[in-house]
Order: sequence, then structure tokens, then C-alpha cells
Amino acid sequence: MSEKPQWLIREDAGTPVLLALALRQLLGVRAPADLPSLRGLDVRAPDAADADDAVEAQWQEYWDMTVEPRAHRSEVPLELIDGFDTLIALPASGAEELRDAIAPHAASALRYARDAHARYVESVSSAGDSYRAYASAIAEFEREVGRRAHSFELNVQVLPLSQRGIWWIGALSVAVTDGLRRDVVAFDAAIRPVIGELA
Repeated sequence: MSEKPQWLIREDAGTPVLLALALRQLLGVRAPADLPSLRGLDVRAPDAADADDAVEAQWQEYWDMTVEPRAHRSEVPLELIDGFDTLIALPASGAEELRDAIAPHAASALRYARDAHARYVESVSSAGDSYRAYASAIAEFEREVGRRAHSFELNVQVLPLSQRGIWWIGALSVAVTDGLRRDVVAFDAAIRPVIGELA
């Protein structure tokens, strides 16, 4: 008897992900280029300099480890960074510029990330079962292609981004705007191609 395909979808507005994006915005990091900025976070002055190449490269590495830690392991030991509770661990060597750059932003970035995460938790508890949205998109995909969905894993980060949409942020991870996630019909249409790519 063949095993029934299984899918695992984790949805969150992860505090570490929100923190990484808040720091991205406060530092002027441009990567990932297509991902919009966060709403409700003081944007830097238009004439502020963008992050230098070292900070940008180190942030990108930190971002990859934050979004998909199992796929992006550090080759050197990680150290927790003062001021960020246990939410940021950077490589003990090779991340010095990023460590120095984020230090002044600890309090504001942490506050923003925790508040945004709390809003997400509140919206989920009032909205009910998030499982149904994914189950219906998978059922629709199976009807379209005429077969069962293959087993797959997907991480969905529901974020307060300034533009509505859905973006790949890792091999098995997408970011979706909170407003789009709450719009049942639009979210169903947006998540279907993502599921089609994995299933």
C-alpha cells in the first residue's frame, strides 16, 4: 500500500523574521530587492546612505539563516547579540560590520518586531482556523492537475508589508502581506501557484 502524501504548512509572523526585516529597513539594506518595506516602522531619511557592501552581504547571510535555518547553517559558531534577547545569533567571525551596525537599533527594532508579532497572534485567534485556506487551495490544485499533491513543506510568514502580495523568501518559504492573508478569495488565488510549484 502506498503511503498517503503529506503536506506540512507552518504559518507565522515570526519575531526573528520581523526583526531581521526591521533591521534591513533601519540599515538601508536593499536585498532582497523585490521585497517591500514594513509598514509602521520609521523609514530612514531619503538622503540616508544605503548600507555598505559588507553590512549588506552579512545581513543577507543572517536573513537566510533566519528564514530557513536548516538550509543555511553557519560554518562558524554563532553568538547571541547583546540587546536582542535570544533573537539574533550571528557568526562569531565574519559578521563584525553587521554586529556594529545593528547595535544602535536594538530597542526600536525589537519593539517593532514584538508588537507586529502580537498583532498577528491576535488576528489569528480572532480569525479561526488557518488550515482551511491551505486545504482548499490544495484540493483545487489536485482537481486542476488530476492527481494527489506530492508531499511538501511550506513556511508562510504573514508580514505587515507596505505592498500587497506574496514573495518567495527561501526555497520553502514565502512572505505574504497580512491584508492579503485576511482576504480569503484573493489569498486562495495567490497561494495556489505556490502550492503548484511545490506539490
